[in-house]
Amino acid sequence: MSVLKIAAVFSSRAAAVEQGKGTDSLMLRATSQETQHLPFAAILLGSSAKLMALNTVADVGLYLVSERTILNAPLSALDSDQRPGSVGVFPMVAHPDLGSQASDEHWRLQHAPLALEVHTMMTHYYQLSIVHRFAGPQWNGFALCCFKTESDLRLHFFNSKDGERRIAEDVRKFADTRRSPRRVVATLNGTNA
Repeated sequence: MSVLKIAAVFSSRAAAVEQGKGTDSLMLRATSQETQHLPFAAILLGSSAKLMALNTVADVGLYLVSERTILNAPLSALDSDQRPGSVGVFPMVAHPDLGSQASDEHWRLQHAPLALEVHTMMTHYYQLSIVHRFAGPQWNGFALCCFKTESDLRLHFFNSKDGERRIAEDVRKFADTRRSPRRVVATLNGTNA
């Protein structure tokens, strides 16, 4: 299942919190105290038309994304007590030899089943495929790998060394690993939280 949403990306958590008021959106907020070294500090994700007005204040970028639910319920269907405790947000740049469409197809059809096999502690998995960039870096998607706790995300991301190797090999097939930004560890909250 796929749903179109707006992703407004910020370098400041405080700015995202302020701009998220009244948008009825979800916020992915970096857990790191210092965020200058990260590609972003927060993402507002939702379908409210108010998010389109954030084009000038979403200082990292504004994207139209297709949210694909791979594991568990759609993000919008999760009650606050059903939300994951920790989310690894992986921005993705398509492999230059494949281009965006073929990279996205590999991500969806080949990588998603492998991720479910290898990330056995993962509780929710979503792919946010970027279908239009209004502003910001030329990214092609965000993988949301969700875990019960940050400890599970950091220490039990892979089920084995072989699984880690298989994931890395597969990612290199569809993503430009040199241009894709680093992972951001985040929490998932409603904008009223």
